[in-house]
Amino acid sequence: MLSRVFKAFEYPDFRRMWIGACTSSIGTWMQKLAQSWLVFELTNSAWALALDAFLGEIPIFLLSLIGGVVADRMDRRKLLLASQFVQLSCALTLAGLLAAGVVAVWHVYLLSFIVGCAQAFGGPAYQSIIPSLVPKDGLQNAIALNSIQFNLARVIGPALGGVAMAQLGAVWCFLLNALSFVAVIVSLIRLPARLPAGVKKESPMESMKEGIAFVRGREAMAPLIVLAFLMTFFSLPLLTFLPVIAKDVLHLGRDAYSTLLSVSGIGSVSGALIVAGMSNVRRKGRTALIMLGAFGILMIGFSQSREFWLSCLLLYLSGAAMISVGALVMSLVQTITPDEMRGRVMSVYNVAFRGGMPFGNLVSGRLIQSFHAPEVLAANGALLIVLAFYFFFVQRKIVNA
Repeated sequence: MLSRVFKAFEYPDFRRMWIGACTSSIGTWMQKLAQSWLVFELTNSAWALALDAFLGEIPIFLLSLIGGVVADRMDRRKLLLASQFVQLSCALTLAGLLAAGVVAVWHVYLLSFIVGCAQAFGGPAYQSIIPSLVPKDGLQNAIALNSIQFNLARVIGPALGGVAMAQLGAVWCFLLNALSFVAVIVSLIRLPARLPAGVKKESPMESMKEGIAFVRGREAMAPLIVLAFLMTFFSLPLLTFLPVIAKDVLHLGRDAYSTLLSVSGIGSVSGALIVAGMSNVRRKGRTALIMLGAFGILMIGFSQSREFWLSCLLLYLSGAAMISVGALVMSLVQTITPDEMRGRVMSVYNVAFRGGMPFGNLVSGRLIQSFHAPEVLAANGALLIVLAFYFFFVQRKIVNA
């Protein structure tokens, strides 16, 4: 059983990449914890949290298509290295501003935007590299294990970040994040060049149009892209507004926020482990939609909870359901995409998956100003249930995928 769950670790390049990415992700979540609390302390505003999340994600929505074209034309390893160095520099800058006592919320906004721009180019390159590190029959396992590293980091990062903030101050969260990028940079340097298959003779604009045409023409691809956008639009506010839930609903402090974030990560790791062990499951689309409906129910339950232990339990189950849906949908997209199209197709997927985040956070943040956070999260959960029913009973291409 364990050999099946961790099969992709048999391949050294994937194993090194996984370790480097996990270390970097831990640092990223340490920064996310400190940055969200910093913004909330500077402004005491859910809208400010939403705006920071929006500025960090909107470049991915705007630039990922270009990033995908670039990933299909140049060494993906070098492109990803450049992205890591930019993000490292931004973490160091924020640490310096906070240490000097001159940080303002607009500094955080600007650096979030720059990091988002780097991720818009690094994301398609990273997602295009992963399939080249394992054989085709190990792709779903590799994708699930990649989800595990991200969500394992979401457990460890907030826990370490909470300790660092309490004992050393928020500056150290940003410094440790900068240091964590060294791990993924080293793992990338050890990889051979990752040139795309074939020579691109068409113009960048024609390449972009070809990628969009592929998505529109391939069976089930367009519904999967739409599902990715709407899923993150309604689900990610659950994590973005955890500081509001911890402080204003549960009437607890930043330690509770750190715990909630970690519990969600533990649930996501559990969900990813389950997906990693079901590489041969048939009709992945049907399973993803069932899990999406379950996630909506759990999100409604979490929004109505006023007991910390119950909130933790529901958030754990929500994390497992959410990552299961994401891993299965990405596995389906990767499976039906040829390597020469991978950068562009994954950039379209990135636009959808990551694009839903800023707009969902922005809309939910605005609504929370007029209503209460629990009401907005409950409405989002209900809409996720409606979404699952629609794709299950009306738009059935995903069910049969």
